[in-house]
Amino acid sequence: MPDRTLTISGTFERKCGLRFTLPEMLSRFKENVLLQVLTLVLLGPACQASSLGLTVHVVPLDSDGGKMVRAHFSAIAAAPCPSLSGLCAVGEDCLVHPTSLPFNGTKPGSGWCVRQWQKTVPSIYSANISVGSNTELYVSMNAGPNIRANNGRLNHPPVVGLLPPLRARVNCPHHFHLSVKDLDGDAVRCRFARPSQGECLRCTQHSFIELDEEKCTLTFTGRAPAGQYFIQMMVEDLIPAPKISFYGNQPLSAVPVHLSLTVEESTTSCTDEPVAAGDTPEEDSTLFVLPYQEVVFNVSFMSQAESVLEVAVVGPPELYRVGFKTVGPLALMTMAWIRSENNLTQLLPICFAVNTQSLQSEPRCVWLYQREVRTLPAGTELKCENTEMILSLPVSSLSNIDLAELQLNSPTCPVTYNSTHLTARITLDGCGTKRVHSGSELVYTNTLKSVRPYTKVSRQPSLILPLACRIPGVQARGPNYEISLPSEMEMFGPFRIWIEILMPGEGPMAEFTRTPKFRSLQLSPERSRREAESLSESDTSTNSSSASSTDNSSSTSGAVGSRITQLDLHVMSNCSIERAEMIVSNCIESETEDFAESRPVLRQGCTTPYTLEVITSQSSSKIYRMDLSKIEAKGSVMYIRCTVNLCIATLSSLKCPDLCTHSLDHRSVVGSVFTRSYTVDSAPISLVVTTAAPSTTAVITTKQTIVPHDATNTSSTSHAPERASAVATGVIFTTISIFLQNVFFY
Repeated sequence: MPDRTLTISGTFERKCGLRFTLPEMLSRFKENVLLQVLTLVLLGPACQASSLGLTVHVVPLDSDGGKMVRAHFSAIAAAPCPSLSGLCAVGEDCLVHPTSLPFNGTKPGSGWCVRQWQKTVPSIYSANISVGSNTELYVSMNAGPNIRANNGRLNHPPVVGLLPPLRARVNCPHHFHLSVKDLDGDAVRCRFARPSQGECLRCTQHSFIELDEEKCTLTFTGRAPAGQYFIQMMVEDLIPAPKISFYGNQPLSAVPVHLSLTVEESTTSCTDEPVAAGDTPEEDSTLFVLPYQEVVFNVSFMSQAESVLEVAVVGPPELYRVGFKTVGPLALMTMAWIRSENNLTQLLPICFAVNTQSLQSEPRCVWLYQREVRTLPAGTELKCENTEMILSLPVSSLSNIDLAELQLNSPTCPVTYNSTHLTARITLDGCGTKRVHSGSELVYTNTLKSVRPYTKVSRQPSLILPLACRIPGVQARGPNYEISLPSEMEMFGPFRIWIEILMPGEGPMAEFTRTPKFRSLQLSPERSRREAESLSESDTSTNSSSASSTDNSSSTSGAVGSRITQLDLHVMSNCSIERAEMIVSNCIESETEDFAESRPVLRQGCTTPYTLEVITSQSSSKIYRMDLSKIEAKGSVMYIRCTVNLCIATLSSLKCPDLCTHSLDHRSVVGSVFTRSYTVDSAPISLVVTTAAPSTTAVITTKQTIVPHDATNTSSTSHAPERASAVATGVIFTTISIFLQNVFFY
């Protein structure tokens, strides 16, 4: 009997994460057998996808000696985002955290989102958990209970920051630091999960991923093919024992951490990743938060190789992320969190990284520490009136506190006391009182605290007493979060932005392009290395000359049907504010209107080898000379798309940032006000001479809708005028977009 065994090599990849590869010379019989096998696989039960990340923060419950714990789950699921139904059964001590500000991202793959919930479970726990219909995760943990010998309290397992889905590139080694903390001050170590101990199912320890257990640092060696890989670990806490190896010290608890790593092909250098800049908080830094206190911090990243697409964030529920903008290589965003009444963990990590099309920055985590607040002493009264709150505090409850050192947020409001009581009348619109929105409530907050001179050293205890008056949402009728900034219209007035493509020496800016002066855009060594080519010696000398004698005759009077060798790209605005400056971050050209394949004309504000900037006296418009002989355009038509901002420096001593410098001044970015980023498309640009040049220049413009960087391009096609320049005068923008305005979240 002939051998009918069918051997299938490789993996079949769809839902199940498998891919079958057919040998080239399969017989028709084997193909039929294979089709039957594939039919059975596809018609069988759908395979569940793994999560892209998971952490469990565990809080032991004192009520039963730690046999039960409150487990706080955070899981990252692939898009489309799964529903929250099914995570909590009827009658369970379980709470799902819906949020008006979901954590999600677009990279890698088709995107991801975060799901968060808490549940009371046994301290030793393992379970298969379904998140929606497409994500299944296995959780195993050992949280004690353990009574600590040093204080007689229940041990707290370590807390780990959940990193956004990780990205790396083939042949590019990369380190990933896990941010871990322990409330008890224990030593923490990380290790791979062990299937022999039931800590994971079908888990693989990849040879190209190494782990420093004591530093909790993962290393990707770079020696892996493109694909998505899952990493399952356990994080343990151990009683610090100097001069004794961790391996001789039994862990007090072990909690799970799941991560995903997507390895991608890339042509960029291994050192091109975006880096944190400016006032971005340091890795593992801690911010202490009092009740109803608002914590605000900024993050900024520099990305010289590619524009930043997003700031990927995983943090506590209702973490606000506002003001994301990119200005050339710099990306900025503000995060804010208000501590309202909650039953979250005392330590709350916020982990973030920025993604470009093919790169990711080093992930970084910041920690919020919810300070424990004791209940107010007996006899304390805080009355909330329409215009003020009135505090009355028994002096007997403030033993060993120097009452003369006590003051409110503003020292201008007096705090009085006698032998029995301390009193303060705190106005809601003064005394340093702050107003925040917590959920649907409006909250007025102030703090009574001990304030000592910097030169005074004291062993006396100090007081920090948060005060809050809450107004119900029915009365407040306000937003959850508000940033008060002038609107774009108020700062820049009504304006238009448009593109014109003209022959050198033609159009309304002809006085600058007829005998042009070119700006020398100096690239830093790192950025010049990334350019595929460099300017020739002759181009460089022309670039820096004060008055170029460029011969435009070949461009303006070629025979019909000949190719045009030079064109001027005019990026124009009619902003009437004297201090307004235009910033052109990127321009690309393509032979098709959909820009499916494109090449750079400007990259991160710097010229490419075939583009020079023409110096003008108008700061709110830009002109670039394009050498078409160096652009590898095969067709007779091309299109141009640019990303543009208008900017005003807020201080007369500052200028708007110059994107193409050795070192971008972060202070100039923070000290400037920008419009939102606009994507500007040209009309079709003919690259050949179609008719003899007329004796007069007629600039024709076509109107189409402005396309912000985060919107879909809906521009209409326009036709270039028939003249020697094939001048595609493009895209006048009539839409004014408001960005710097009051931002509300509901």
